[in-house]
Amino acid sequence: MSASAVFVLDLKGKPLISRNYKGDVSMAEIDHFMPLLMQKEEEGALTPLLTHGKVHFLWIKHTNLYLVATTMKNANASLVYSFLYKVVEVFSEYFKELEEESIRDNFVVIYELLDELMDFGFPQTTDSKILQEYITQQGNKLETGKSHVPPTVTNAVSWRSEGIKYKKNEVFIDVIESVNLLVNTNGSVLLSEIVGTIKLKVFLSGMPELRLGLNDRMLFELTGRGKNKSVELEDVKFHQCVRLSRFDNDRTISFIPPDGDFELMSYRLNTQVKPLIWIESVIEKFSHSRVEIMVKGGKEFLMRAHFGLPSVEKEEVEGRPPIAVRFEIPYFTVSGIQVRYMKIIEKSGYQALPWVRYITQSGDYQLRTQ
Repeated sequence: MSASAVFVLDLKGKPLISRNYKGDVSMAEIDHFMPLLMQKEEEGALTPLLTHGKVHFLWIKHTNLYLVATTMKNANASLVYSFLYKVVEVFSEYFKELEEESIRDNFVVIYELLDELMDFGFPQTTDSKILQEYITQQGNKLETGKSHVPPTVTNAVSWRSEGIKYKKNEVFIDVIESVNLLVNTNGSVLLSEIVGTIKLKVFLSGMPELRLGLNDRMLFELTGRGKNKSVELEDVKFHQCVRLSRFDNDRTISFIPPDGDFELMSYRLNTQVKPLIWIESVIEKFSHSRVEIMVKGGKEFLMRAHFGLPSVEKEEVEGRPPIAVRFEIPYFTVSGIQVRYMKIIEKSGYQALPWVRYITQSGDYQLRTQ
C-alpha cells in the first residue's frame, strides 16, 4: 500500500495545499502532525515517521516547507519517501525554487500535477519532461470531448517522447566516483568506500536502444574471462529505463534512454582504499598567546600559519578535528571501472558518437590530526 493523502505545510504546520487520494484518513489528522513533531524534537527522538493513533505521518523537509504523506495501512515506506522526493524534484523543475511563495503562486498547476503524479495512493507519471508536455504554467481551457494526453503517458517508454531529432547524434558518459575515507593519526585507514554514478547526456534522434558494457566481475565470470581488471559492483541502482530482467540474465545494461541529462546507475564498493592524498599537520603552542600550525600535503605543498591569540593563563585540553580534504582527479577512477563499449542501435541506422569521461572526487574524505 502507499499514501492516503499528501500535504504541503508551511513551517508552522499550516496546510498550503493537499490532495486526498483514498479518503480512508480524515484530512483533519494533519492538525496533529506539527505538535507531534515539536514534541519529538524536544525529546530528542525525532524520526522521519511519526504516528498518532492509527495514522502514520511520513514526512520530509525542503527549504521552508514540510511535505507529508498520511496512511493507516502498512505502507511501503521507501516508495512513499521516493515519491515525496520526486514531488520536490518535479515542483523544482516547474517553479525553479520550491518554497512557500512558489506554492501560493501556483495552486492551479500544483493541483494538476498532484492529480497526475499519484492515483489512488500509487505513483503514476513522475517524469517532469513528460508532465511538461501537457501541464503548463499557462492556464489552458479544456475542450470537452478532446483528449490532450501525449502518447508518452500511455507508451511502454513513458520517459521518452517520440519524434526527437538531432543534426548530430551524440552520447556523453560521465563515470564519477566519490571516495569516502577516514584515516587515523598513524596512517591506518579506519573507513573507506567508493560511491559511483554513471551519468549520461543524450542527444539522439528517434527511439534508440543503447547497450552499455562495463568490466563487471560477474559478467567476466559468466563469459569465462577471469577476474583480471574487473570490478565487483555492489548496491547497484538503475534508472527505470534499464531492462532489469536482461541485466539479471546476462549482466547486459540495455535501455532506451530519456532525452538529455539523467543518471543511468549508481553503485558502491566497500573496499580498502589507499589514501589518494596525504596531509600531515603539526600544531605547536608557544607560551599563552601564539599557536603555529603547519600543514604539509605530500611533497608539493607546505602551509605554515601563525595565530596571535589573547593571553590565556589557564589552558583547557582541546579536541583537534580531522582535516577535511576536497579534490577532483580527471581521467581516473579509483575502482578501475571502465566502459568497455556503448552500442547505439536505431532503426534508421544513423551513426552516433559516444564520449566517455572519468572523474574521481572527494566524498567525506578526512584525516585525523596528531
